[in-house]
Amino acid sequence: MGQEITQSHFHRQDFDRFGAQLSRETAQLHAWVEAGALSARDPMAGLELEAWLIDDQGRPAPRNDELLAAVGSAEVVSELGRFNFELNVPPQSAAGDGLQRLADDLHALWGRCTAAARSLGLQAVAIGILPSLRDDDLTLASLSARTRYRALNEQVLRQRHGRPVTLDIEGADGQHLRSRHQDVMLEAAATSFQVHLQMPAAQMLRVFNAAALASGVLVAGCANSPLLFGRQLWQETRIPLFEQALGVWTRADGSHADLSRVGFGSGYCGFALTEPFVENLERFEPLLPYALDGSDGTLPHLRLHNGTIWRWNRPILGFDAAGGPPHIRLEHRPLPAGPSLPDMVANLAWALGLITDLALQPYPSEARVPFEQARAHFHAAARSGLQAVLGDWDGAAGAHGRPAQVHAADAALASLVRARRGLEALRVAPAFADRQLALVGQRLRSARTGAAWQLAQWRACAGDARALTLRYAQAQASGLPVHDWSWA
Repeated sequence: MGQEITQSHFHRQDFDRFGAQLSRETAQLHAWVEAGALSARDPMAGLELEAWLIDDQGRPAPRNDELLAAVGSAEVVSELGRFNFELNVPPQSAAGDGLQRLADDLHALWGRCTAAARSLGLQAVAIGILPSLRDDDLTLASLSARTRYRALNEQVLRQRHGRPVTLDIEGADGQHLRSRHQDVMLEAAATSFQVHLQMPAAQMLRVFNAAALASGVLVAGCANSPLLFGRQLWQETRIPLFEQALGVWTRADGSHADLSRVGFGSGYCGFALTEPFVENLERFEPLLPYALDGSDGTLPHLRLHNGTIWRWNRPILGFDAAGGPPHIRLEHRPLPAGPSLPDMVANLAWALGLITDLALQPYPSEARVPFEQARAHFHAAARSGLQAVLGDWDGAAGAHGRPAQVHAADAALASLVRARRGLEALRVAPAFADRQLALVGQRLRSARTGAAWQLAQWRACAGDARALTLRYAQAQASGLPVHDWSWA
């Protein structure tokens, strides 16, 4: 959700003061890393789920303030749009039954949200992009009532020198979407399922690089966002939507900045976990230069600034407990919300296992796969899903006669072997690991992703977005994984 602030207007001295604090805190983080002070804790996993509220007509319902009051939990918070909300499930040890406890907590918290929504005459829906969303729903009238969001909107427009946000996405069958907004509300059109992984500090650099390698096959197999404003676009349209909504920046002369605030990043981590944070300091002007009390040593300015740079694989500075050692964990952001809770739990296990196995290989896979190639695979998979053609995505081309190019569907299926090894390395309960990866395998073999189901129903509904949304909500409420939904 991002850290709340109490100030929405800033002056030059605010930016100067914040920049000085940010520089000091980045130096402090570097000192911790150099001194070996980061946590060596056993692997931990966590998750966040962003979702939608809809009314009985299948339209977005901008009433998240009422939902939050009805749920009454600090773990359920607002998102940018008043028709969105977010669940934050407390992390668990990855070992043993930890992932099962994480899944149980997600189910319980989601159950509270769906019950609260029903009490308001609404439905809670987890989906990457709501099919019934219209362009004119995304106005500042639907901005959630948090100072952070007002400040974010003001500062984004200031740094864009008043130029509008322009969305330009070419989709399937010649469909092309263009939209212009004079605010940040396009961001509210995309919701995600975010996976967190914390490993001992000595392994985390490899974890970040492994996440970049894994992102393409994971997005291909989890795609759930094929529609936006009534047009069929990418299998995972959230990717270009979010990159264009907040990622393309312009200088005062109208030229594009050389690094996007939303994107795949600029390269692998080479030598130290501090590299992304140094890049934050040197290449990104602060968006929210809010003065914070850093006397507790938690580097609040560094964390606030990092929260306004949305890499698809983002490093997060945290602390094991109050007064405990600092850690840097992975926030894996490419996966969409939905299509069902069983699917999301299975996606969690797949992502954790695959990233872990790639990170623990004796010879780094990232040494064989250029970063630009990993980024190209990611965008190809987001565009074409399981039909995307990928090159050597994990550095194993040529091994055992494997071709240099494979369809994403074949790569995703093959990755399940890696994921199983990774879950074993995390000491996840074998029965849980087998059950979750079997579910993913059924989805991949049948090619029945959430995106594929939506497109099939889109045709069956003759393009009626509200009818599709209601069908989706009903199918999700069944508790079945998407490959077992009605496809007729």
